Amino acid sequence: MQKLPFCPAEKLREIASVCPTPFHLYDEQGIRLTARRVREAFSWNPGFREYFAVKANPNPHILSILKGEGCGVDCASLTELMLAQAVGFRGEEIMFSSNMTPGEEYRFARELGVIVNLDDITHIDFLKENGGIPEKICLRYNPGGELHIGNTTMGHPWDAKYGLTRPQIFRAIRLLQAEGVKQFGLHTLLASNSTDQAYYPTIAKMLFKLAKEAHEMIGAEFFMINLSGGIGIPYRPQETSADIFEISREVQKLFAEMIAPSGMNVNIASELGRYMTGPHGCLVATAIHEKHIYKEYIGLDACAANLMRPAIYGAYHHITVAGKENLPNDHIYDVVGSLCENNDKFAVDRPLPKIEIGDLVVIHDTGAHGYSMGYNYNGKLRSAEILLHPDGTFDRIRRAEAPKDYFATLDETEFYEKLVNQTEVDK
Repeated sequence: MQKLPFCPAEKLREIASVCPTPFHLYDEQGIRLTARRVREAFSWNPGFREYFAVKANPNPHILSILKGEGCGVDCASLTELMLAQAVGFRGEEIMFSSNMTPGEEYRFARELGVIVNLDDITHIDFLKENGGIPEKICLRYNPGGELHIGNTTMGHPWDAKYGLTRPQIFRAIRLLQAEGVKQFGLHTLLASNSTDQAYYPTIAKMLFKLAKEAHEMIGAEFFMINLSGGIGIPYRPQETSADIFEISREVQKLFAEMIAPSGMNVNIASELGRYMTGPHGCLVATAIHEKHIYKEYIGLDACAANLMRPAIYGAYHHITVAGKENLPNDHIYDVVGSLCENNDKFAVDRPLPKIEIGDLVVIHDTGAHGYSMGYNYNGKLRSAEILLHPDGTFDRIRRAEAPKDYFATLDETEFYEKLVNQTEVDK
């Protein structure tokens, strides 16, 4: 099965002529259509909301698109909360799911009136001291050995630092009821990039059961059950996308059996990141070097600073050479960057068409956990982000970093002026 970029080669060349590589490119139309599919799939639940995981793609332009499609956002830090506020998300349109949370972040979250998702029972007193206990609150559940769901990215639940145990959930509800909490939410996150259609229904059954028991045993009222993220995307050509409609139908059946009879008005929520934006982004780079030793290498002007997943996870990202989509893949390359680390490889022993210096190389499926995981090792500077509109026009929605950005936090030192005077290289 052939896997093609969402942007044709001639348009990529046009963009690259204005915005030098490397850059991350996002497909606005694809993001909007995915958001609409998710909303339609769960339309059986009137209060359903997708809380996009900001960590997946924290660009405010992307967040604004999703806001326009009726999504909320899930934030995990002060700066993510600030982004959400700047884009115009308000109150319960924002979930704050953090762990080992600083007091200032809880205080800001409470000022914004967001849904706080507590990660530990000890955070009850901490939140009380830092912002106060709201009347509605969510609890993150860790089932431990109850479920054997996990993957190499998230690991097993019993090894995870996240969430409360089942006994702690019941104890926390009682403590919070004593503090005036009237309604509760439940949340868990047990997998990342799961391609198993049964993942969401399995999570739903577990959380529905827990909510039903807490309602019957201690009178807890639930306003939300958040099925979290974790639904994967087809990174490889032979893989198929998850059927969000079939997944939702199975969740609906469980809801009718387990929650509806209780009479509780429970909103279903999701917290998708990768599924929402992952396929709708790519990293565009230029082949700038070739090397012929024990293996054949193609060196790009991008590196793991622009896309970390292959280096740290061994993750597969499909690669297309722009304009050579229909040529035979009759050459075997390691496609690499310039970091002083041998794991700085986008592909190892990858069959590709012959690559020539100057070719545009498209690395697929970087719309989530691509730019956002970037870093500045070796003093490498992070790339620009470009948004492709449905009419074919495009905008730069984040400029590339310049040396002055890298040196900016040295402004209190004696070296700052010397460095900045050397770095007037902004484009």
